[in-house]
Amino acid sequence: MPADGPPGFHLLAKPSGSTCNIDCTYCFFLSKESLYPNDRHRMSQATLEAYLRQLLESHRTPQVTVAWQGGEPTLMKLDFFRRAVELVEQFRQPGQTVQHTFQTNGLLLDDEWCAFFKEHGFLVGLSVDGPRELHDTYRVDRRGQGTFDLVMRGWRFLRKHEVDFNILCTVNAANQQHGRTVYRFFRDELGAKWVQFIPIIERATEQTIQIANKGWSEQAGKKRLLYTQTGNRVTERTVGAEQYGRFLVDIFEEWVRHDVGQVYVQLFDVTLEAFFGRHLLCIHAPTCGYGPALEHNGDLYSCDHFVEPDYKLGNIHQTHMLELVASARQRQFGQDKRDTLTAQCRDCKVLNWCNGGCPKDRFALSRDGEPGHNYLCPGLELFFTHTGPTFNVMVQLLRQRRPPADVMAWVAEQDAKGGAYRPCPCGSGRKFRFCHGDKTPVSPFSGVGPDTAAQRGTGISGTGSEAVDPAFL
Repeated sequence: MPADGPPGFHLLAKPSGSTCNIDCTYCFFLSKESLYPNDRHRMSQATLEAYLRQLLESHRTPQVTVAWQGGEPTLMKLDFFRRAVELVEQFRQPGQTVQHTFQTNGLLLDDEWCAFFKEHGFLVGLSVDGPRELHDTYRVDRRGQGTFDLVMRGWRFLRKHEVDFNILCTVNAANQQHGRTVYRFFRDELGAKWVQFIPIIERATEQTIQIANKGWSEQAGKKRLLYTQTGNRVTERTVGAEQYGRFLVDIFEEWVRHDVGQVYVQLFDVTLEAFFGRHLLCIHAPTCGYGPALEHNGDLYSCDHFVEPDYKLGNIHQTHMLELVASARQRQFGQDKRDTLTAQCRDCKVLNWCNGGCPKDRFALSRDGEPGHNYLCPGLELFFTHTGPTFNVMVQLLRQRRPPADVMAWVAEQDAKGGAYRPCPCGSGRKFRFCHGDKTPVSPFSGVGPDTAAQRGTGISGTGSEAVDPAFL
């Protein structure tokens, strides 16, 4: 075991590889099947055992996360995860506690799955892109049909069994103009207490952009295009750079008035932590490299976003996982995040919170024409600049040993001083009264279905964030 290895890391395991039972148009990970041609894309019992034994051996921290992702992990069937739970108990070190997380599209969830999740304390991430009309734009099955109804069926099973769950929502060209509507749908219709927003950014070259715009699934008579982090073009589904920031601001202005301490938005939590010098999310940390991805056959890659040949570290059947994570090559991968910042980034007033964003998105030119600048820079700068003063108030509250939720009273005072007909602080150009001052707007989109009202009061009422341990609970 290397003595200089990290005390812990967050590995994403993909037991079914990139195989999925739906065909989301923007999901470039579908193309990763071409890395393993003529393969079943199913993790063997030997690889499962090696993975869990090495993962638990590698951690010197009391809390270990076992993160299951895909593709679609429910394709592995429930007995696979029953065995995983048994192996965790077998290999768990003295004093270690283990949290299983499980990202799913929800289509295969039923009573048996959800009873298992509840029994073993799994935190389940459910992929939803908003109300039906927004979700079904890109999250489709192999016939091109929307998956919203089937996802809501899975959501109802989660609620029925009181499984801790969060929502993972991509921000894309279809929903980027509807931040507040999307957020209110999750909060009011789905009862979500923890939400994560992921920007869709699909890169392409001049040679591949037309193919990329058609999606990443197999096309009849054509060889599948392997997605790699190359090119400075983006697909039609990609979120607009500035619009991503406006989407986040739209949600922040709703959240800071009504939901602080009740709903946990990942980026808001980690931004507040960054004011205290703690960087809990790799994307906005100074360096990275502690989020490797494990494929179904034991191949370990530098990052979930870099599952491609140039970033393969090795295989856990030949080299212990910790040696790969602690290797000079992987350390360099993580340090490059800091060392390759453009001059514009290094001089930026929000650098301490942004830290240049994710390296996968650094394919734009800076204002000075320097390559390697983050595509999302306009949106990230907008978000951190806009929210910074309010986060500063929350920091002051914490230093006074007061709950951050007290910021809502401060915001209410500012709203009262400004008046209902001033320009809304979100920057929409509308009057506050008709924007974030409107407490009961009518959504232009449909809800989860005719039984929505009956479902609202029957599920989780306050447990959705317990397994996440939000920073400022």
